[in-house]
Amino acid sequence: MQFPRAKLLIFAKAPEPGRVKTRLAPALGFEAAAQLYQQLLIRTVELFSRTGLCEVECWCAPDAQHPLFQQLAEAHDLELQVQQGLDLGERMGFAAQQALHTAESVVLIGADCPVLATGHLLRVLGRLQQGCDAVLGPAEDGGYVLLGLNCYHPSLFSDMPWGEDQVLVQTRVRMERLGWRWEELEPLWDLDRPEDLVRYRALTAV
Repeated sequence: MQFPRAKLLIFAKAPEPGRVKTRLAPALGFEAAAQLYQQLLIRTVELFSRTGLCEVECWCAPDAQHPLFQQLAEAHDLELQVQQGLDLGERMGFAAQQALHTAESVVLIGADCPVLATGHLLRVLGRLQQGCDAVLGPAEDGGYVLLGLNCYHPSLFSDMPWGEDQVLVQTRVRMERLGWRWEELEPLWDLDRPEDLVRYRALTAV
């Protein structure tokens, strides 16, 4: 393993209709939106579990009992953890804090960025190993698709306008206030809105 003191934390939801990718439901319907999310999650876990770059954990919601989580854990020797917290910030902060008890670096991602690749993870882990406090992977919609950390601070996760276009800007402001040194990847897109489906279909048709 190239980065044995690092962990990749994949945040995952049980792929149940009406609970995942609801913004895609007007275009796809709830059932198809859930199936699409399941495809994205499988792709993400399979891709990053094969890299051998670092340990991978899947942080599950609402629990780790869904058959898909169990199948992925068995197929990829994946450790399953359960998300804790009332909102996304609390859940991410809890996971990062817990993982940093046993790892020097953590990288947090979701399952909905189909263009996030192993090369991105390699660059992030390399920057963290070289001493950056954090690495951000900006999303085109104003959020981020990846957050790499060498240390934890609650201000990155509390009172954040999750789901809005100010998350990235607010994260930068807060890291600057902390006096952190961070780097950023090029902006990537995630699959959240019906218009993103056009790019996704073009990507998967290649």
